[in-house]
Amino acid sequence: MRLIDTHAHLYVEDFDADIDAVVMRAQINGVEKVFLPNINAESIAPMHQLCDRFPTLFYPMMGLHPTDVSANYSEVLDDMERLFTDSHPYIAVGEVGLDYYWDRTFYEEQKLAFSRQITWAVVHNLPLMIHSRSAHEELVEVLKNTKGGGHTGVFHCFSGSRDEAEELLGFDGYMLGIGGVLTYKKSTLPEVLQEIPLERIVVETDAPYLSPMPHRGKRNESGHLVHVVETLSRIYDKPVMEVAEVVYANALKVFSRAR
Repeated sequence: MRLIDTHAHLYVEDFDADIDAVVMRAQINGVEKVFLPNINAESIAPMHQLCDRFPTLFYPMMGLHPTDVSANYSEVLDDMERLFTDSHPYIAVGEVGLDYYWDRTFYEEQKLAFSRQITWAVVHNLPLMIHSRSAHEELVEVLKNTKGGGHTGVFHCFSGSRDEAEELLGFDGYMLGIGGVLTYKKSTLPEVLQEIPLERIVVETDAPYLSPMPHRGKRNESGHLVHVVETLSRIYDKPVMEVAEVVYANALKVFSRAR
């Protein structure tokens, strides 16, 4: 089985003590590639260090997470934008988007930052890794305003309704990122996905967060991705190996620089 973890933060300090063991467990469980979305200015260096250490496993993205948008967001984006040189290593613009769950202080700034980073994706012909929480309507509004730009990407950690899934997948070239939430007993995702083609899905961990069953409540890591694929296999009534191959191909379709 070949797997791609399309979204993990294995460069954070949660993994400092045992990253070698984490990498080994991922590879034992068939994970061939792990895509690393950036979070903020401080996460850039550790992300690059991890990619330099394991260059055939880890692939970096560049972006400012919506919960890290603050009063000086424009200056932070200026610094990030300068990293998109002719020889830049980034496979996507991310992790970007909107998050109004805890705090709406920078409501407009988040939308402005998101719009600007969509422009990066268009200019550099890169997909977007999109985070959305308590912001579906606003997210769709921003995307519709730039729909003609030819951007593609992934709606990371999707856990919404069937109507929301259909609205998001109305944007051509986008996939739903499905992770550990799918395996939770009270999750409505299994019913939602029955209406969604497997060809519009990629899998992810969001490590160290959102561990799937049977690891819920513990630190997540890329090796746990197999539990998500096994659950998808039951939902779609297809062999695990077939599901793995489809979502693997889906990931490389979106993230072409990681081929």
